[in-house]
Amino acid sequence: MQVLLILAVVAAAGLVLFALARGLFYFSQGHRAAMEGNAHENQVMQNKMMMARIKWQAITIILLVLIGLLAAGS
Repeated sequence: MQVLLILAVVAAAGLVLFALARGLFYFSQGHRAAMEGNAHENQVMQNKMMMARIKWQAITIILLVLIGLLAAGS
């Protein structure tokens, strides 16, 4: 049972890491466009929303790792 729990936590963390990497990639593209003066106001707002989402994804990763460590320890 513990092995399944650990595998589930690892799989969930992998999915969150993938979403985090994708969000950072899109944010960097939008940031580059904003620095070059090619960004529209809508794109700037989307970048701000993306950064808020990335922060929550980072928090989720930390929580999943802690749950995995607690599950492995018990």
